[in-house]
Formats: sequence, C-alpha cells, structure tokens
Amino acid sequence: MNRRRAYEDDGDFYGERSRKRRRVSENQEMEERLEALILRVGENSTSSLESNLEGLVSVLESDLGNFRNKILRILSECPIKMPEKCTIYSTMVGLMNAKNYNFGGEFVDHMVKAFKENLKQCKWDAARYALRFLADLVNCHVISTNSLLQLLDNMVDAANEDSVPQVRRDWYVFAVLSTLPWVGRELYEKKESALENLLVRIEVFLNKRTKKHHNSLRVWSVDAPHPQEEYLDCLWAQIRKLRQDNWAEKHIPRPYLAFDSVLCEALQHNLPVIHPPPHQDSFEYPMPWVVYRMFDYTDCPAGPILPGAHSIERFLIEEHLHSIIEAHHWERKDCAAHLL
Repeated sequence: MNRRRAYEDDGDFYGERSRKRRRVSENQEMEERLEALILRVGENSTSSLESNLEGLVSVLESDLGNFRNKILRILSECPIKMPEKCTIYSTMVGLMNAKNYNFGGEFVDHMVKAFKENLKQCKWDAARYALRFLADLVNCHVISTNSLLQLLDNMVDAANEDSVPQVRRDWYVFAVLSTLPWVGRELYEKKESALENLLVRIEVFLNKRTKKHHNSLRVWSVDAPHPQEEYLDCLWAQIRKLRQDNWAEKHIPRPYLAFDSVLCEALQHNLPVIHPPPHQDSFEYPMPWVVYRMFDYTDCPAGPILPGAHSIERFLIEEHLHSIIEAHHWERKDCAAHLL
C-alpha cells in the first residue's frame, strides 16, 4: 500500500515537472515569436508598412501582461542595433504610448538608461544611435521638445568643458549635429528660437576649434577634383544647408506621418535631466577623420542624381552605408543583401 502511494506521489511529481516544462517551452516559443516579429518589421511584405505596424502593436499590447520586460528590452535594443530602421521603431513606440501611457514612460526610462550606459562604456556609436532615437520619439509625441532641447544643450556644455581632450568635445558636437536631421524640422516649427540658440553655441565652438590633424589626415594633397573636408566642418556645412531649406530633407522615411491624427493626441513624457559622465583618463574617444569622396553628380549621369557634397542627403546616405557595413562586415552575403 505504501509502495503504491509512493509510486502515485512520484507520478504526480513527474507529471507536474512535465507540465512546468511545457509551460516554459510555450513561453520561450512565444518570446522568440515576438522577437522575430519585432526584428523583421519593415522588411519585405505583401502588406503595407502602416498595416504591419498596426497589427504588430496590437499583438504587443495584448502580450504586455506576460512579456512586458521582454518587449521593453527588444524595443530598446533594436534602434541601436538597426539604426537604419529608427523611424519604424519610433512609430511603433509612439503607437504603443498612445494606447498605454505607462508603457511609454517605462520605455523612455529604458532608453535613457541605455543611452547613459553606452556613454559610460565608451560605446560611442551606440550612444549616438540612442540619442537619435530619443530625438525621433519627439516626432512621435512620446518625448517633449523642451526636455530634448535640454539634453542637447547639456551635450554642448560637455563640448565646452576645459581640460578635456578635444576628441571628447568634438564627439559631443558631432552627436548633436548628426541627430538634427531627424528632429530639426519639429524643433524649428515648435521651438525655433531655442534651436537657433543651440546652433549659435555650436558655431562658436567650431570657430574656436583647432584642426591641426587635418593636413595629416588628407587623402590627397590638393582639393581637386574633390575637397578634402574635415568631418565636423563638412557636417556643419550640411546642417547649415538643411537650415536654409527650412529643415526639409528627402531621405529619411517617416512612417509616423501616416498616424499623425493618433499620435498628436498622446500624452508626452519629459526626459530626466541627463548630464554626460565626466571625462576619465581611461576613456577612449573616436578619432577625427577627413571625409573621403571619389564621385560627384557628374560621375553618375544615369539613375537618381547623386546628392551634392553639402546636402544633408549625402551625409544620410553615407551614414546609412557606414552603419550597414559596420554591422555586417563579417558576413559578406548579409552585408550585400542589406546594401541592396
């Protein structure tokens, strides 16, 4: 009798373990499915991007109760690992924030944490992509313009610190300038004077900056047929041209425009006050470079016209190509597929 009871107890024990394994397996399978859906959004599909985003947001919203942390983690990693899809993910977050304000606040906290951690760990490209994404969330009515401008001002403050390497100061200005193509139009329409003050501060910095490295980094000794421009000077010229064009550019896809009637009703979040971490002797910063170019529009008579050297589209295209090659250079086939 005791043996039978013991056997039955063992059967209950193993049955319970089997059920737990099935639950774990089902949860893991669901997490992997959600991750695949988020990673692949915006890729080739028979449906429009807008309908795909609406469908995916509905799926994620229904699964927040069980997979909230997983969804937050994936959504905060994707725009850093796949910066070319920045505006797709900002639209997704904007739609989720419009439906669930608390989730939007949690997500902003996640992104702020990622941005600060990347700065502390000297992951400069990741930090710049995180900043770009925070800026694009302004376009989706997730983050307020005032709090973003405060962050950009704090970064320019870091560029004006004394007794720190110039490469550190240069990077902070580069990070701010390279973010403006995404959010410049929104800031121009809503906070024009604050944006102009920011640009004046940057111009003062650039005018005082030394460029002893320029001649040693030049690819050719002459500027014909293509100028050998220092990277910050070139980007500043491109930003000035963008400002002359009232911050209108033609390269960045902006799927959130299709959802403006929904997003404009959403409540916004304020970024916390973010101060860049102080310089430490162990920090290594990106080195300066000279913009290397071999072609201009006269070399490409067929097909779309190659943007001019000082058009912001030229910077955006080169930035896009650079991020793809940097991310996929170990896998030639994947790299070629993404470049196409």
